[in-house]
Amino acid sequence: MSEQDQEQTAKGQPAKMAVGIVIEALPNTLFRIKFEDGAENLAYLAGKMRLHRIRVLVGDRVEVLLDAYGGKGRIQKRL
Repeated sequence: MSEQDQEQTAKGQPAKMAVGIVIEALPNTLFRIKFEDGAENLAYLAGKMRLHRIRVLVGDRVEVLLDAYGGKGRIQKRL
């Protein structure tokens, strides 16, 4: 899959990426993220990160793909 395909949502809209800090680790690879603008949201770990067992800890900076409807985001990358 090319980068252009990954950066679009299922409806074909451009995906919104945001950078934040993990403030709380929850069960089932869920995390509470505080973004640079002060907002907080829940995010789950992307499948590739689970597959390669990349650990995300409290205090890590992460790149999150935000849901267009304001639901859970997906942690794409650890920065």
